[in-house]
Amino acid sequence: MAEQFKEQGGVATMDPSHLKRWLTSRLMTKISSPRAVVARHRKAEQARLKAGNPHRVDYFHQVEEGYSALASQLLQRLVERYDIELHCHLVRGQEGKNAPEPELLARLARYDSALIAPGYGLNFPMDAHEREAQLVALATEILAAQPQENFPQVASAVSDALWRSDSTVMSELAGRYGRASPETAQAALEAGTQKRRDLKHYSGAMFHYGGEWYWGVDRLYHLEKRLAALGADRNPGAPMIAPRPTEEMKGARDDGQYTLELYASLRSPYTAVIFDRAVAFAEAAGVTLNLRPVLPMVMRGVPATREKGMYIFMDAAREARAADVPYGNFYDPIGDPARRCYALYPWAVSQGKGVALCSSFLRHAFALGVNTNNDRGLRKVVEAAGLDWSEAQAHRSDTQWEAMLEDNRQAMYASGLWGVPSFRLLDPAGEPLLATWGQDRLWLVAHTLRTALENTAH
Repeated sequence: MAEQFKEQGGVATMDPSHLKRWLTSRLMTKISSPRAVVARHRKAEQARLKAGNPHRVDYFHQVEEGYSALASQLLQRLVERYDIELHCHLVRGQEGKNAPEPELLARLARYDSALIAPGYGLNFPMDAHEREAQLVALATEILAAQPQENFPQVASAVSDALWRSDSTVMSELAGRYGRASPETAQAALEAGTQKRRDLKHYSGAMFHYGGEWYWGVDRLYHLEKRLAALGADRNPGAPMIAPRPTEEMKGARDDGQYTLELYASLRSPYTAVIFDRAVAFAEAAGVTLNLRPVLPMVMRGVPATREKGMYIFMDAAREARAADVPYGNFYDPIGDPARRCYALYPWAVSQGKGVALCSSFLRHAFALGVNTNNDRGLRKVVEAAGLDWSEAQAHRSDTQWEAMLEDNRQAMYASGLWGVPSFRLLDPAGEPLLATWGQDRLWLVAHTLRTALENTAH
């Protein structure tokens, strides 16, 4: 076996013991179940009522991050629309093993923020680069000086000036609202970062309410639904502040000229949530689907932490429920189960069943709770994909998948992406129109394709 496919160590070990794999799987299945979520929400609300507390939402703002720039534009609308007490905190960027690719992450955040901003009716520059340290420091000092009631309004104005690199406006804002000393600003950053740490998270642009985390504008609709269900919506029935953009093609359809590349892994919760929807979208939109599987992150040396893994799994379960996607009866396929299936993948492709095999594996591992680490489980996967189990035996030791998956990884990184699921939309000439990461970006694929087709038609 090639070196990059061997055990990398760390919290999320590639090859856990049978007992650990079973215990972890049962635990994650239990805590992410709808019943458990409802129970946690009910417990949090009962505690709030007993203490006589308001609906408290904590927001964690990273000054130099694109996603926080988008979130800042909605803070004032959030406090006006919902009966909440908003507490805003300044934080540093992701730290340690929670940020395995910090430069790529910062670059992607800027690029992605610009892409999604129009879908939410927000603003972010398409050509955004890393901001000057002096301007970031001034923005931080202004925000560190604000009382909580001023933060939403001032954060939006400061963020706008920062991302336009407008030092004149930034100085005017400092004169109007005041600025903290550098020492006070650093203390505010440390306090906010520590609070986020204490609450078991690691990212900027995060909202926290009643024991649950909500990431940026992309997950705000979950928080809005929860607050509305608790009677905290001051304008019930009105459109949400940040509804999820739709994946509608509005009648536009390709004839196979465009290609949608899907980078996926067999141990990715988010891949499990979007895989079948992405396949169905490609078929409905008429684009050519090119599946490009890659190794799970931990199996290619990307470190993981418990808090990050926990958030990802819980968030994926929440996204699956919102999309009515079967998910949550989980049996961890990390390590050998993934390798065993990948070994069969080139053969499955030769049979026209590569997509079906991956779909079947993800469904059995993430929705049906099948142990794919033994022959009984893998056979279920293979036969459900329409493949012959006895014929599969001749391919179980194949190694050509290693080079295939490494080529896919290199192509993904070359596009500025490193996680899954990721998408690349290629035009008829094979030129990329879009490269984007996340199960919550299929709507962006749809929008980009629809625009391209409409422009071609005209």
